[in-house]
Amino acid sequence: MPIKAKRKKLTVLHVGTVSQPIRSDRGYGPIEMVIHNIDQGLHALGHRSIVACSGDSKIAGEHYVTIEKNIGSYWGKTTPKRRENMNIHLCKILARIQMGDIDIIHLHEAGAVKFIYDTAASLNIPIVMTLHLEPQDNMLEEAYQRCCSPLSSPPVYCAPISEYQKKRYHGLVNTQNVVYHGIELNEYPVKEKADKENYLFTIGRITRDKGQDKAIKIAKQTGSKLIIAGCVQNKIADKEFFADLKKSIDLIVEPQEYSVNDNNNYHEKVIKPLLDCDKQIIYIGEISCEHKKQWFAYAKATLFPIQWGEPFGLVMIESMACGTPVIALNKGAVPEIVVNGKTGYVLNSESDMVEAVKRIDSINPRQCRQHVQDNFSVTRMAYRYSELYQQIISNHKSSINSCALLGRSLPIPLKNAAIVST
Repeated sequence: MPIKAKRKKLTVLHVGTVSQPIRSDRGYGPIEMVIHNIDQGLHALGHRSIVACSGDSKIAGEHYVTIEKNIGSYWGKTTPKRRENMNIHLCKILARIQMGDIDIIHLHEAGAVKFIYDTAASLNIPIVMTLHLEPQDNMLEEAYQRCCSPLSSPPVYCAPISEYQKKRYHGLVNTQNVVYHGIELNEYPVKEKADKENYLFTIGRITRDKGQDKAIKIAKQTGSKLIIAGCVQNKIADKEFFADLKKSIDLIVEPQEYSVNDNNNYHEKVIKPLLDCDKQIIYIGEISCEHKKQWFAYAKATLFPIQWGEPFGLVMIESMACGTPVIALNKGAVPEIVVNGKTGYVLNSESDMVEAVKRIDSINPRQCRQHVQDNFSVTRMAYRYSELYQQIISNHKSSINSCALLGRSLPIPLKNAAIVST
């Protein structure tokens, strides 16, 4: 049954990304996963959640199809076809906004903000944007500052995903309350200590910033088997990093070779045979969402040797949801997500991470799971966004009324607005 919200039911238009479909079963697609979870949570609260995205997405609320199929990847070549699909996507979103029934627009990337800002402003529809990345150089551009800076009128209200990230954006954009990401716990299996296997797990895009090379060193120093999962994007730096990383990997497995449709048999047919082999460092490539959960659940710990200030880190809450503690470097939002000594360890060096592997058995899987339930569930995230929407709408109405009293006119939509390309 849907959860009853205490406040007014709202009509929210989510401007989805189209690099990947908006659905929960993708191997890699963190922003798409967040949009999917927000939609799911708001729909359960009784709000009218509309997601504008590709037709191959799976939406809990209303699915507003802009293009038939997603455009492929985050880092595909910019082709005329990709630009055409992106333009169709954005133009259809403008048409949907102009229907006049939207209370608030929720965005996830700056390119879309610049495209729809004037139309939304002319219709007095407030915009909230979740900040997924670190501050970028393009934030200094005039077009971006016109929409998102604290001096914009009307402003785009930005929602940071951690206190760490909020501090990084201080003074650059109009930041509101922090809203942590949330996941649906019922979709994550949890294993007790007795059911755990003797391996470490690390998953993420294969890149120097994620620290897979550090994870290998930790595994070798502790004599642990390490399973590495993740995609290699079409970036020169990432491909060069992976080429060097392969020198330390004992076995590279093509995911399709070990694909099992029945997740109940995945442990016996895939996980155990790889753990029983004599190879220590194993790379299993980009795996499906369901298979990822199995690897999380059976691991004794997830390594998160992050090398940059990551603003959140879905990997950490997914691991803890499966009852698997996280051993992480103290960077970015890590100390906001992992409770040191209770749901894992937050450490300042690789040598400290090595020592933490030796005492990982002191962490209770149930405490890991409960921590996610209390702080990072879809329901909690949806309530936070619901409250933020109400606050923003109230502030926006006050701003509009003030403008009217002062005799100031609202921005006029651009008739020939530049269309954003990827």
